[in-house]
Amino acid sequence: MCAIYFFLLAILLPCCFEILSLSCCTIMKETLRYLAGIAGPSGYGSKSTAEQVAENCSCLVDPQHLTAIITGATSGIGAETARVLAKRGVRVVIPARDLKKAAELKEGIQRENPNAEIILSEIDLSSLASVKRFCTEFLALGLPLNILINNAGIFSQNLEFSEDKIEMTFATNYLGHYLLTEMLLERMIETAEQTGIQGRIINLSSVIHSWVKRECFSFTQMLNPNNYNGTRAYAQSKLANILHAKEIARQLKAKHAKVTINAVHPGIVKTGIIRAHKGFITDSIFFIASKLLKSTSQGASTSCYVALSPQAQGISGKYFADCNETNCSALANDESEAQRLWRQTRALIQRRLQHQIPC
Repeated sequence: MCAIYFFLLAILLPCCFEILSLSCCTIMKETLRYLAGIAGPSGYGSKSTAEQVAENCSCLVDPQHLTAIITGATSGIGAETARVLAKRGVRVVIPARDLKKAAELKEGIQRENPNAEIILSEIDLSSLASVKRFCTEFLALGLPLNILINNAGIFSQNLEFSEDKIEMTFATNYLGHYLLTEMLLERMIETAEQTGIQGRIINLSSVIHSWVKRECFSFTQMLNPNNYNGTRAYAQSKLANILHAKEIARQLKAKHAKVTINAVHPGIVKTGIIRAHKGFITDSIFFIASKLLKSTSQGASTSCYVALSPQAQGISGKYFADCNETNCSALANDESEAQRLWRQTRALIQRRLQHQIPC
């Protein structure tokens, strides 16, 4: 149980440290801006909901012409993102490990919007073979792909390994999404070329990526840590998600592809990662921090903004929070680190799957 309390503090404290590094005047201004939900340059702020963002988006195209894949959509932020996009008319593909929960979500969305098109498929993001199988099945459908939201994430208190013998948090939060993106990227590029509609990829990250120090960011240790710490593993996976977005953005720009990729911090949300650890101390922490916490809909707003807003058109390789572009850590901005991580990951996956993944 101690690990989950530390995890809560790990999420909340970076905000405090960031504030403490500012002047008193700036502290007051930024705190009031966040608590009041004052809009940033995008016109949205910390209190904006996914539905508000989607409704107010004067989209460049009819959402009914769009197809989106959303991982981790059976609960929390992912479920709200799926609901809101489906309500706007987007065809939503939900890859899920628990197909029963996915079917319940589909039923709920279609009760609200009978015409919503929801496609369910099985996937285990911690398994490279399962990710490959899902991608093969999706590509066989011959559907276009406009939006890919790499939303799924886990936080594990204890050291666990995937079937590929890789630490579970890193395997699920980063490696699975890396392979998913690699295998679907060409379809996204083709869709953008054929339709003229810019493709958009969104990687879910977290503010605690900034806790990772360069000397501790070791690929080998992330695969099989000697001294496991759940919060550190989670932070490293979220840093990797940003570095992945940075490197893929560079590659897409070099190809002149009409597809963008960005990372987003959804905010501090009471999601399923923490909900399973209810108790007096946990609830007390949340009560004390309630003014900093977001609702699920507020947490999903930034993903919806980057996926749909015309203001995000052409923006790639950036980091967003509260529906506005913001700064990530110096390590997350390191191009050489991003390229190194991409090469190491690609080599690992090719060894494990014993085949060439698409360029």
